[in-house]
Amino acid sequence: MKHAMKSGVLGLSLLLANGSIAHAQDFEKGYEALEKGDYSTALKEWSPLAEQGNSEAQYNLGLMYNNGHGVTQNFNEAVKWFRLAAMQGKVEAQYNIGTMYLTGQGVTQDFKEALKWYRLAAAQGNAEAQSNLGLMYGKGDGVTQDYNEAVRWYRLSAAQGNTDAQFNLGYMYENGRGVVQDFTEAASWYRLAAKQGNARAQSNLGVMYHYGQGVIQDNVYAHMWLNIAASSGDDVALKNRDIITKSMAAADISKAQGLARACVQKNFEGC
Repeated sequence: MKHAMKSGVLGLSLLLANGSIAHAQDFEKGYEALEKGDYSTALKEWSPLAEQGNSEAQYNLGLMYNNGHGVTQNFNEAVKWFRLAAMQGKVEAQYNIGTMYLTGQGVTQDFKEALKWYRLAAAQGNAEAQSNLGLMYGKGDGVTQDYNEAVRWYRLSAAQGNTDAQFNLGYMYENGRGVVQDFTEAASWYRLAAKQGNARAQSNLGVMYHYGQGVIQDNVYAHMWLNIAASSGDDVALKNRDIITKSMAAADISKAQGLARACVQKNFEGC
C-alpha cells in the first residue's frame, strides 16, 4: 500500500525586492513617468540624483538595470547601484545584493557575501532576508550548519507572515530540527502558511490530517487540503490525494470537495 509523503524544506526566496518607489517631491517626475511606462524619462530624472548619492535613486536605478526597464538589462550595473544604496542602509537594496551574491547574478557567487548582506537586511526586519538566513543556516551554505540558528531566523520571519518561513518552521517542528519535535506546533505553522495559499504547506497539512499528527485524524480534511494544493499544481499533493481517495467513501469525497471549494471562495477564512 502506498503511503502519503510530505514535502521538505522550501527553497530560498530568490525574487528581488521591488520595495516602494519613493514619492518624495524630487522623485515625482520620475515616479509619474514610471507609472506611465515611460522608463527613459524616469531614468533621466533619477540618474543625476543617484550620482549625487541619493540612496532611493540609486536603488531605483538598480531595479531598472536589473529588470531592463528603460535600459539594456545589465546585472553588473544593477549590483553597482544596489551596493551604493545598500551601503547607505537601504534595506531592500541590502536584500537584493545578498540575493545576487547568492545566485551569482552580476557577481561571482559568494555565500559569505550573501550572508553578510542578508544579515544587514535581517537586522532591519526584512522578512525575506530572515527567511533566507534560516535556510542558509539549515543547509550550511557559507556558514556552519546550525538548526537552532535556522529556527531563530525562521521564527522572526514567520512572525511577520512570511509563508516560506512559516512552512519551514513547521517542517523543523515536525522533524525535531533545532526544536523539540512537536506535531501540534508543526501543524499550526503549516496552517498559517496554508491559509496564505502556500501549496506545500497545504499539502503537508493534508498529510498530517491523514495520519492524525498534531490534529485529529480526518481524511475529509486531509482530502480537502490536498485537493487545494493539487489545484495549485503541487504534484506531491495530487499523488497523495489520489492515494487517500481510494480509501474514502463517495459521500466523504464529495464532502471534502465541497469544503475545498468553500475554503477557497472564503479566501481560507475559517478553514
